[in-house]
Amino acid sequence: MSTAIQQVGNYLDIFTEFAKNAAGQKLPWLRRLREEAFARFCETGFPTTHDEDWRFTNLAPVARTQFAFAKRTVTLAKTVLKPWTINGAATRLVFIDGRFAPELSDSAEFAGVQIASLKEQIAGNPGEVEGHLGKYADIQRDAFCALNAAFIEDGGYIRVRRGTVLEQPIHLLFVSTETDIATMSHPRNLVVFENESQGTVIEEYVSIGKGTALSNSVTELIAGENANVSHYMIEREHRDAFNVSTLRIQQARSANVASHSLLLGGGLVRNNVHPVLAGEGGECLINGLFVGAGRQHLDNYMYVEHAKAHCSSRQFYNGILDGHAHGVFHGRIIVHKDAQKTDAKQTNRNLLLSDDAQIDTKPQLEIYADDVKCTHGATIGQIEENALFYLQSRGIDETSARRLLLLAFASECLDRMRPGVAREHAERLIHEHLVSFAHHRSRTPAADQKERSWEEVG
Repeated sequence: MSTAIQQVGNYLDIFTEFAKNAAGQKLPWLRRLREEAFARFCETGFPTTHDEDWRFTNLAPVARTQFAFAKRTVTLAKTVLKPWTINGAATRLVFIDGRFAPELSDSAEFAGVQIASLKEQIAGNPGEVEGHLGKYADIQRDAFCALNAAFIEDGGYIRVRRGTVLEQPIHLLFVSTETDIATMSHPRNLVVFENESQGTVIEEYVSIGKGTALSNSVTELIAGENANVSHYMIEREHRDAFNVSTLRIQQARSANVASHSLLLGGGLVRNNVHPVLAGEGGECLINGLFVGAGRQHLDNYMYVEHAKAHCSSRQFYNGILDGHAHGVFHGRIIVHKDAQKTDAKQTNRNLLLSDDAQIDTKPQLEIYADDVKCTHGATIGQIEENALFYLQSRGIDETSARRLLLLAFASECLDRMRPGVAREHAERLIHEHLVSFAHHRSRTPAADQKERSWEEVG
């Protein structure tokens, strides 16, 4: 038996039991997708630091933890979720430990829009799902995508019909609850914007209570011709959480997609964004902010493929790290030979607030066309002492001065978001987080030592 299979042997019993009663198990195409994905996961096992795409992230804590699905015994009142309510959202779907909770969700219908749980859609209308589900996320190159596909069952399903304009955002809220065992969930979201449609989707991950939990989510977002889509990924779980998320974007001709990521929580977090500009004239914005303290590990991996001509992409990621936090930015742009007239730009800026904070940044270009304009760059620095002194000389205390400078740095991310409900939600979260973050400087060193060190484990 290979090392990889020994490593994931615990998952065999779980998969065998899961497959017996999984939604849509009688559908040949879905059963085949699950089986092929699980076989691929068993073949590869979890990535290691010897894999180039994971060289800065040690997954030993994930690989050796014996995860299981949470038992559905948690009953929550709607009032418990009030802190995660987005005022002005069109509707909200709530998932508890990876399972749809209709009693906590909002039921709303809109002309030209389908909103449901993926499990319901598989059971009631599998034909609409079959054309897209599993067609884009790559189980061959990504072990976590393979693991997610093996356990496909529930998540958000959104279809916006041709020409429909959704004025307010759709909120997908994923909640992990406190348990006495290490739990895992594999949310699978399918978001389809047909030709000439517009809208915003907010995908948010939060925790209630403590406990070790793995959330391994995959979202396939399909943007039709001339579609205009904004997607927000917000992660603010507790420090014992593992979170791996993959956003796979497929863009048709002249589609415009903006991906905004906001990483504020979690112990070990990996944020994958993989757009493919598959139609001429497409535009893609990848915008993100990650804020870490203590011993958080926040890894951002961007994999942008320019497959057709006359497309443009922009990547802007800002990081703020304090304590012993470790941040990673790996931005990879691939310009295929047919993608002439490509215009791509990549920028990563980072603030390190302590001597022990660490950032690994790796911009990367692979260009196979000869008429392109591509640039990349990265900066690493500290809070400008002259600016801090200037604010203090005007009567502002040090904590408030630091907060103002951090907010100014973070606001670069906010400025790239369109005005509206989603931006207001992101702005509120950033401001609340950085207010407490500025006070972090006064914490004793011993406080950080109480947290797990993801770099030292394994």
